[in-house]
Amino acid sequence: MSEAIDFNRDSLNDPWSVPLADLDPSQPIVFQTDSQFPIFERLRQEDPVHYHETGLFGPYWSVTKFNDIMAVDKDHARFSSESGITLPDRQADFTTPNFISMDPPKHDVQRKAVTGVVAPMNLAKMEPLIRGRVCSILDSLPVGESFNWVDKVSIELTTQMLATLFDFPFEDRRKLTYWSDMATSGELAGGPTPEPARRAALLECLDTFQGLWAEREGKVSDGALDLVTMLANSPDTQDMDPMEYLGNLILLIVGGNDTTRNSISGGVLFLNQNPDQYAKLRANPDLVANMIPEIIRYQTPLTYMRRTALEDVEVGGKTIKAGDKVAMWYVSGNRDDEVIDRPNEFIIDRANPRHHLSFGFGIHRCMGNRLAEMQLRVLWEEILKRFSLVEVVGEPERVQSSFVRGYSDLPVVLHAR
Repeated sequence: MSEAIDFNRDSLNDPWSVPLADLDPSQPIVFQTDSQFPIFERLRQEDPVHYHETGLFGPYWSVTKFNDIMAVDKDHARFSSESGITLPDRQADFTTPNFISMDPPKHDVQRKAVTGVVAPMNLAKMEPLIRGRVCSILDSLPVGESFNWVDKVSIELTTQMLATLFDFPFEDRRKLTYWSDMATSGELAGGPTPEPARRAALLECLDTFQGLWAEREGKVSDGALDLVTMLANSPDTQDMDPMEYLGNLILLIVGGNDTTRNSISGGVLFLNQNPDQYAKLRANPDLVANMIPEIIRYQTPLTYMRRTALEDVEVGGKTIKAGDKVAMWYVSGNRDDEVIDRPNEFIIDRANPRHHLSFGFGIHRCMGNRLAEMQLRVLWEEILKRFSLVEVVGEPERVQSSFVRGYSDLPVVLHAR
């Protein structure tokens, strides 16, 4: 999709010098150039509930302050997910519904069918497996020569974990990364992937997973605890439509891949940008557990979630009309200085670091939040045992998306302890 005609590129360089109407943070170039924070700072100060009449994906509201975002996120009775969680409207000829884009009661029963995979008891069983894989990945890396951290570590670790959660053929695990990228990079959402290619990739994903469904249907009695077996055998999901199955697969793949992998990359970048914090971490590795939610806040791997107003609702002194699209900009709320002290600073020993928006609130709060934190914690525990420094040696390349705040390349050099 071509960018909106009225988009003012001056807003990337100096968002304070252009009319408010020209600030459209839904433009993917805003995040690809890492230009978002001054834009959101102005919106929070001057118009925290802002109506964009000519947004890239049509008219919509930007909600940019922490408490307003939390209020909308918790109010599923008046702000619906049924029309989708991203600003681009669904294509009538290719819809992939999933439980995050559903309202109760259907949302509740579908989510319940898969939540068990990340129950505390199962997470405890997963930790030794994750640690073993982390150690294997880190021990295979070259020391003293440049490589792409995103590919060798961030993608590899999260894709191995996804393969486990789906009991997916391990040798084909990179297909999961490919399908995740195709799902979130379509041209209709401002990304680089042509729509026919995106649809073909997602139908390939569906075909592959339908085969796994057929193999596992009726086998829940063997104690299998993978997402496909759970969906195929739960009374609430075993009769779901194929496109709904695809929608839930993409939700679970993206949720388990893009979010964790970009926080893994972001953590390395932030420590390099804040050498005083890296020195603090090396001096006291026990700070890892506190640092992880700070990484997730500072990264905010999914920048927003969309809702659609079901009735006229007043938010921040503005009346959002029934049928209006609303973007809850988590990435902005996580920098709201009325709620978070020194929010633009990366502080690994911050008090109350879990007070952030990155996992959402209410019934749609991320079900895999503890798994994501555990992967990051284990990774950094093992990094600190092996390397004195993970040095960023070039500028990161960011993905073309206003929904996923991510990286495609982060060149690093490892320094042994």
